[in-house]
Amino acid sequence: MWRHRPALCFLERGCILAASKTVSSSQVVMTQLVLPSHTNSLGSVFGGTIMSWIDICAAICSQRHCNKETVTASIDRLDFVAPVYKGWVVNLKASVNYTSRTSMEVGVRVDAENPKTGETFHTASAYLTFVALGSMGKPTEVPGLVLESDDDKRRFEQAKKRREIRLQNKTR
Repeated sequence: MWRHRPALCFLERGCILAASKTVSSSQVVMTQLVLPSHTNSLGSVFGGTIMSWIDICAAICSQRHCNKETVTASIDRLDFVAPVYKGWVVNLKASVNYTSRTSMEVGVRVDAENPKTGETFHTASAYLTFVALGSMGKPTEVPGLVLESDDDKRRFEQAKKRREIRLQNKTR
């Protein structure tokens, strides 16, 4: 069925199904202030706190994409690149990278901002898989993905490869 094929196929044929949505239509930007309750004894934010913020940001993005409730199926990879300290600002950006029949991959980039210096830098990245739920709490179809930019296409292809690896690992 056409609906189940990646949106890239729709674009190559010059037509887009009405049920497909653009990457930009569901993107989320979320900002958090690192408070003392978020930090460990070194004054840097707990990894679990960042993980929670990533999950929330990605969940909003996935729900925005399919206009349905979604649940986190997996966190494929989470890399912490640099610490974030008390009083700093954390900016999270989430985008749907790939959709299949009932699931989607959401990528989240986390940047930290030191408000005293104005310096911003990459601190973490993660890939999460979400499943859309229907009225009975069972998986349901999600809209396809319209790829508007070269970045969208690159992320789609990379996510497709990650999905193949996840499926291979699942069968082992």
